[in-house]
Amino acid sequence: MGNGYWKVFQKDLKTTHKNPSSQRQKRLEKLLIKSLLIFILTYIIISAQKTKWHKLDRPSGALLGAVLMVLTGVLTLDEAYRAIDFNTILLLLGMMLLITYLKIANCFKYLSYFLVTHARNSFLLLCFVSFSSGILSALFVNDTICLMFTPLLILALQQMQLNPVPYLIALATSSNIGSVVTLTGNPQNMLIGVFSKIPYLDFTMHLIPIGFLSLIANVLIIYMIFREDINFKKINPIQLVQPELDIKLTVKSMSVLFLIFLGFIFTGNLPLSAITGGLALIIISGVKPQYAMEKVDWTLLLFFCGLFIVVGGIHKAGFLTLAHNTIEPYLGDTIPSQVVRFSTFSVVASNLVSNVPFVLLSATWIDKFIDSKTMWYVLAMSSTFAGNLTIMGSVANMIVLELSKEHVHIGFWDFSKVGFTTTLISTMIGIFILM
Repeated sequence: MGNGYWKVFQKDLKTTHKNPSSQRQKRLEKLLIKSLLIFILTYIIISAQKTKWHKLDRPSGALLGAVLMVLTGVLTLDEAYRAIDFNTILLLLGMMLLITYLKIANCFKYLSYFLVTHARNSFLLLCFVSFSSGILSALFVNDTICLMFTPLLILALQQMQLNPVPYLIALATSSNIGSVVTLTGNPQNMLIGVFSKIPYLDFTMHLIPIGFLSLIANVLIIYMIFREDINFKKINPIQLVQPELDIKLTVKSMSVLFLIFLGFIFTGNLPLSAITGGLALIIISGVKPQYAMEKVDWTLLLFFCGLFIVVGGIHKAGFLTLAHNTIEPYLGDTIPSQVVRFSTFSVVASNLVSNVPFVLLSATWIDKFIDSKTMWYVLAMSSTFAGNLTIMGSVANMIVLELSKEHVHIGFWDFSKVGFTTTLISTMIGIFILM
């Protein structure tokens, strides 16, 4: 979050400790209770989607929490503004603009069509689905890959007369795994990139072996669990309507993507590189800007703004410091022990409060570890792999299930027996490499 924002609150906390008057202590206790109640309410709304007692979605739940933080006096309006990290918002917006133009060009649909029509047997199809979704999720946000691939994959599997469950699970889990490799693969990595200032290439070089080995492990796990359905059965040629690819727009978009990555690598300024690339596409694409803007996921940006403010409120109240002081004795006192214990804690906590809020909550703790740079990698690895533990673990999982529910039912146990094993093995791989 903004440096000015944190300095103001840290100064306030230091002043409080120097002047521990009973009146000020009571004020801080009330502040802590109010902020925690708002945080818990926000978390419940974000987790329990559209129940009988509310119809709010995640962005509106985060917005409600943000507004309550101001209305109840936990934050002033000015503090709420400063709680929002606009570097992260710009990075998200720039990448979403790039993805929008690739969607308009039908690039993702064409690629998924090409892959499923060139698979010669059921195991090869599993590999195609897993590695293509994993690699593309490293380049783009993993939710987008699941959104584009799922409908066409379902049509292909129906024609092939294959059980769609293992392939759809492979799509979701592999996109989560692959997204760990880069700072732009998923929203929590974008947060880590902005907060940690780790160079883009350094991050990728440390995480790419973990992602690659975990993708291989994921394929083998799914094959072992569903080996009766994936038995190297030969696939006959299928007939699918080939998506019309806008070659000019694809070339323009991929050229801008290349320049954005060069900006990531050589300037180290992720937000500026991404938003500059997004603006360049608006100018050169030949597509009406309004048409592209309408396809940007503005609600995701609203969700992040709301979360920044909610987390800013509990930070001001001193909850993050209190939480760290509580768990610090259990996080180890050597680098290997801290890697193992924090990874385990991160996987569990990311499933309790979701990985994006957890990264926001724990970002202030990283500098207190022995090797803070390694722990940023650990946080990225564990919070990402945590998404595979349950169906609700990541948005990518829910996108796949939601888009396929009219064609196939993926049960909790079907997903969990893959997800639990994959999360365990991939996290162990990450721990071993990062230790």
